[in-house]
Amino acid sequence: MANIVAIIGRPNVGKSTFFNRLIGGRKAIVDSFSGVTRDRHYGKTDWIGREFTVIDTGGYVDHTEDIFEKEINKQVAIAIEEATVLIFMVDVIDGLTDMDKEVANLLRGSTKPVFLAANKADTNIRANESAEFYALGLGEVFAVSSINGAGTGDLLDAVVGALPEEPEQEENELPKIAVVGRPNAGKSSLINTIIGEDRNIVTDIAGTTRDSTDVVFKGFGLELVLVDTAGIRKKAKVHEDLEFYSVMRSINAIENSDVCMLMIDAKEGLGVQDLNIFSLIEKNRKAAVVVVNKWDLIEKETNTSKEFERNLKERLAPFTDIEIIFTSVLNKQRILKAFEAAIKAYKNKSKRIKTSELNEFLLPIIEAYPPPQLKGKFVKIKFVTQLPTRFPAFAFFCNLPQYVKDPYKRFLENKIRAKYDFTGSPMEIYMRQK
Repeated sequence: MANIVAIIGRPNVGKSTFFNRLIGGRKAIVDSFSGVTRDRHYGKTDWIGREFTVIDTGGYVDHTEDIFEKEINKQVAIAIEEATVLIFMVDVIDGLTDMDKEVANLLRGSTKPVFLAANKADTNIRANESAEFYALGLGEVFAVSSINGAGTGDLLDAVVGALPEEPEQEENELPKIAVVGRPNAGKSSLINTIIGEDRNIVTDIAGTTRDSTDVVFKGFGLELVLVDTAGIRKKAKVHEDLEFYSVMRSINAIENSDVCMLMIDAKEGLGVQDLNIFSLIEKNRKAAVVVVNKWDLIEKETNTSKEFERNLKERLAPFTDIEIIFTSVLNKQRILKAFEAAIKAYKNKSKRIKTSELNEFLLPIIEAYPPPQLKGKFVKIKFVTQLPTRFPAFAFFCNLPQYVKDPYKRFLENKIRAKYDFTGSPMEIYMRQK
């Protein structure tokens, strides 16, 4: 399972600055996960060859001191449960505060590795002042500067050293399907229904150190691996905490799957959190199917499903070449169809098109509808080939690749999709110097 490093601490200690330094030029997996009172950020980074997900648990504003303390305790409790390693950030300039002590009390009872980062240690004097944080009893204090990067190398060496070794991936040709979505969308019920119909569960594959296992399932003409996401337990009473917990689970499930079934509650519609999870799926280059559950509860007219689907695709744009399946898990309606759509998306993601066939199809289209000229320059595309990547990607070789803009790339992608059926699969169009 994916390793998650959570950065925790009170407001204004520099967590977001440190997060931005870690992910560098990479974009966050989700640029801003909108919560009820704040944004949270999720990104990928690597250090000395080890890749991991970083979560900035966010700051808290416009609240009283008491609310601060209560909110941070909730956030830390979730991070302790779900993260692989924790970075506890404090502020050298402010020194040791009561709120820092409160967070430290929670961390002492954790079995997860905790690394204490004393931030804003921009000078030798401040680095020496960080020694006061040894009083927290959490071991070594790493004096760092999020602004200039001082000390971060030593901290990351320690963090990476504490990450569990990733197990050798078993060679398994079966599609790995994760059912993801907001709490209460019906994910667990969907998985339980498909498994419960036929007890032919072949084997359990060891999952994470927490309570997840992947299940190999055979039945109804299907053969697949279900990536368990059913661990979204209702421990938290506050909605936003439950959603934060859900997102951390979703990150693991998405990163360890081939296909994601995004499950939406028909009564609730497509919410901000659903869009955030879909963004995770897109940016991890996973195949996808959208499953609209509880369709039996919707009052229907002649074009209800078509209208719902049209609205969904408008909000999911530009990735709209995706199957949308309307189900009722309770009534066991179209569940099999949802999994068949997921397997089709998996096969489409693995599809390869011969170079000769691609050129024969695309070059006449490009000649008839060339890229628009820019600054009086004409772009001439001479050759196209599919790249040997884990998802469909195509390289177009031309004289001026920098002049081909996104609208034309989308035009080419749409032509490829219309001809070859890549429904449910991600795709990337690259322009290369010939």
